[in-house]
Amino acid sequence: MSVKRVGLPLMNVVKLRGTPILQQLLLEERLLRSSSANWCIVNDGTNLPNIVMGLSGKPCELVELEPVIRDQVPVIKRFTGGGTVIVDENTLFVSLICNRNDVPDVQPYPRSVMAWSGSLYSQVFNGIGDFQLRENDYVFGDRKFGGNAQSITRNRWIHHTSFLWDYSESNMAYLKLPSRVPQYRLERDHTDFVCRMKDYIERAGFIEKTIKAVGTQFMLKELSFDEIDDSCREHLETTRLLTLDELKETLAKTTQNESIAQAV
Repeated sequence: MSVKRVGLPLMNVVKLRGTPILQQLLLEERLLRSSSANWCIVNDGTNLPNIVMGLSGKPCELVELEPVIRDQVPVIKRFTGGGTVIVDENTLFVSLICNRNDVPDVQPYPRSVMAWSGSLYSQVFNGIGDFQLRENDYVFGDRKFGGNAQSITRNRWIHHTSFLWDYSESNMAYLKLPSRVPQYRLERDHTDFVCRMKDYIERAGFIEKTIKAVGTQFMLKELSFDEIDDSCREHLETTRLLTLDELKETLAKTTQNESIAQAV
């Protein structure tokens, strides 16, 4: 990958295809906490449907536990904040891990990082639909197609996004309507609130445009997955797969509490 401009900070670019989302999240957490480089991780779909919750997410409030347990849909708690999504082979992932000093115009606060990302993706979607950053979402008009999450450490931060290239309405049914929603959602259910990115841009074209936009602010060096340094120091690891027993226990407690509330 050629360098377009001189004097920009270096960013490693890793392009993946169908990598399991748990493996991707564990990699990103390791790179955030133990690497000193800037990284752009692009994953063109994950292998199987997974539900991914933010660090403080509670399964009883965010997922329909009975069908999730019945269908054995994996539930992951990631290391970043943000909301709950269900991802599959039609979800595109872009993660940007940056040193604070390499993007000095961005303050290490969620709103500043979001504004920077919105400007970056404005280049990607220039002239395509009615692209906007609304609250913490990427939307065409009033329909969401990109959900964001962040983690900010003392000297580094990650901003990662799951883009809905396409989605299955049956998969959306595994998710509950969260108690806290963006104001612009207006109590719409999942299928009225989101849209399919495939109606606006080609899949390969999106990835190409995204890397090109990142290249306006960084010198890019493309690496394969196997070239990522695996000798990073020990680090805190908070991303994890919830066990089936955990989900069953949560369901049992939730059912018990609902029965008590009805009896009172």
